[in-house]
Amino acid sequence: MSEDRAALGRFEKYLTLWVILSMFFGFLLGRFFPWFGLWLESLRVGEVSIPTGICLFLLIYPTMVNIELKEIVKAAKSPKPTVITLIGNWVVAPALMALLARIFLIGYPEYVAGVILLGIAPCTGMVLFWILLAGGDVAKGVVITAINALSTLILYVPLATLYLGIGGIPVPTAPVAQSVILFVGLPLILGQASRKLIIGKKGEKWFRDTFRPILGNVAAASLLATIVILFSLKGDVIVNQPFLIGLISVPILMHFFIMATVFYLVPWFLGFDYRDAATIAFISSGTQFEVAIATATLVFGVNSGAALATVVGPLWEVPSMLLFVKIVSKTKERLFINR
Repeated sequence: MSEDRAALGRFEKYLTLWVILSMFFGFLLGRFFPWFGLWLESLRVGEVSIPTGICLFLLIYPTMVNIELKEIVKAAKSPKPTVITLIGNWVVAPALMALLARIFLIGYPEYVAGVILLGIAPCTGMVLFWILLAGGDVAKGVVITAINALSTLILYVPLATLYLGIGGIPVPTAPVAQSVILFVGLPLILGQASRKLIIGKKGEKWFRDTFRPILGNVAAASLLATIVILFSLKGDVIVNQPFLIGLISVPILMHFFIMATVFYLVPWFLGFDYRDAATIAFISSGTQFEVAIATATLVFGVNSGAALATVVGPLWEVPSMLLFVKIVSKTKERLFINR
């Protein structure tokens, strides 16, 4: 386990169990106390859910504290991983999702639209936690994530128009800007400021041995709280429409694992080291569900099939990412032994 991941040690050992329990607990909350999910849903600013936003911020902030600013500057000077993820996110991912959606959701045009909107929304801040957990290069992840967010403002609408065959799709400026500021920019600024302040006052040893383990616990609790919130919001949907949820899940899960596998193996084939390959794989396979949900709601309506399809994505985000962390961790020595 790398130094960056040391604070997550105890949590990571039983992560699968904690995630399953959190999913189950969130589902029970949503099923038997539906008012709780409605109350949480009402707590939002613009497109951002306040409870989810707080949890995601507290999940990403510890990751940002562990990065040295010079690592980010160095990462910005290495463009190849960025180019590969841009190709993955904007060329391969949309075409693959459109194909899978039209194969598995034939006869459900609104679900097809919602799933496609997910497929063309590249990831933002939360993926940095998974890169950290997998032992990837978080500094490069920050740089690539920021560039992906900027490219979303330019490419999301043209690709949505192309693959959905409809016009008048709004540019998702607000959700993209909010996501970048809250889940990349602000955690990075506060993380670097607090790192400098704490090391200056307490020293490197106290920061490493005392503060970082505390942050590891904060990140762990925030991840589990995020899962509970997501499943409590959709517990009733899972019970009332299990067939549709299962049907929509098929292309979403296939898309994730195909993208993750391909963009893990492509860097390996090109001679990249493990840290770069893991970073590229997670960024190429993640989705920014806030953008997809906001766009589906604005274009098709809050009660549409497209909106329902986009909310299935977040339910699978954590379990899928967690499973792939385990996959890359087990294949690391075999594939990258001499790199």
